[in-house]
Formats: sequence, structure tokens, C-alpha cells
Amino acid sequence: MTRDMLGAYWSSTELVTNGVIILNLLGALLLGMLVGYERSYHGRAAGMRTYGIVCMASAALTVIGGYPEHWFGGHMTALVGTDPTRVIQGIVTGIGFLGAGVIMREGFNISGLTTAASIWASSVIGVLVGVGFYAAAMGLALASATVMIYLSRIEAWLPSRHAIAITLRFKPGYEPSGEKLREMARERGYEIAGGSLMIKLEAGRMEWRFVALALGKHSGTPLAKLAAEMAHYEGVEGFQITHARN
Repeated sequence: MTRDMLGAYWSSTELVTNGVIILNLLGALLLGMLVGYERSYHGRAAGMRTYGIVCMASAALTVIGGYPEHWFGGHMTALVGTDPTRVIQGIVTGIGFLGAGVIMREGFNISGLTTAASIWASSVIGVLVGVGFYAAAMGLALASATVMIYLSRIEAWLPSRHAIAITLRFKPGYEPSGEKLREMARERGYEIAGGSLMIKLEAGRMEWRFVALALGKHSGTPLAKLAAEMAHYEGVEGFQITHARN
């Protein structure tokens, strides 16, 4: 390993290529965040951070494929008989299974999506370092860390609709009314999310599960007050209320 070989990784040509890659990453990050905001607005688990990181990491893998002549400091031609793309493919696939292991679902709540996305992005950072795009790797690492640290504050500032998951267990023989339930939700600043209603009958008791979306960022009765009201609902034998991100 000579000084010239090491210097090739930081040559003007390599730096310009890294600059182009970083611009692609920033563009992909912004577009991914735009799509993720729509999901975040509706109270979904995968929001701006998850979409932004995944889109940016995907762009990094795609764009480096267009500059094979700049891999390994421009010495790709000297590596006869090697195919780094197959190695990259194996890494990305394997890390995907690792990321899936940190995603957890409990009822209507899903957690770990952003962690899984950050794990996958970390593997892409490693790929960039491996092929010699050091500046692009540092840019991706900085952008990913910034998104995970600060973007949640921006999401909290932007208009959004929080969601709650409700489980109602009714007394034996009681038949609830869906229209009455929707009317009660609207009176308290919520609407029942379409397609979220689940009905279960066991031992003569009906159980309804559904997700309620707040009509606006600052609307919606707090959970404590909802619980106090539900304790006195006609026909309700038991209930459960939690924040939902599905």
C-alpha cells in the first residue's frame, strides 16, 4: 500500500464523485420524508424518519452502481475476477433479516421500524466505506444520525393526527350500535379509522376493537378522560385504551 494508492481515494475526481452521491442522498432523503409525512400525519408507525432513511440508503446503493470505475480509489480494473456487486447483494439481504428481528407488534402498536431502517442504513454506510467512497459514507452517516435525533421534533411541530386503539368488552346479550359508536367518537374529536373495526363474540359477550383517529393535531379527548367516561357507558363490561401507531 503506497502513498499514491491512499491518495487516490481522496483525489479530485473521487471527491467530485462523492459530492454527486451526497447530492443524490439529500434529494432522496427529502423525497422519502415527504412520503413519510403522509403516513406520520395519519398516525402510522412508519413515518418521516423511517421513509427518509430507507429512501436515502436505497439511493446510495443505486447511485454507486453507476461509478464502478471509481471504486477502490479507481483501482477496480486491477481487481481481476472480483464482483463486489454480489457481495453487496448478500450484505443487504442479510441485514434485512437482522432488521426484521427488531420490529415488534403488540395489538395495534408497531415499534422498531426506525431502528430496523437505521440498521439497514448502517450496512449501506459500510458498503460505501468498502468501495472507497469515504466522503459519501460520512455524509450518509451524518444525515442518518441527524434524522434520528432531530426529525422527531419536526414531526411533533408539523400538523398530524394521533391515533388510539380501543377495545370494548360488552355485557352478555348487549348488542352495540356502530352508528352510535361513531357519533360518540365524533363528539369527542375522533373518527373511527376505516377498516380497523374487529368484532369478536365469546361466551355470549361481544368485543369490539378499532382505531380512532383524532380529527386534528389538538383535538381529541385525552385518554384519562376517555377512560373515566367509558367506565360509565351503558353495556360496557370492560375496556382497554392505548396509543396506536400502526
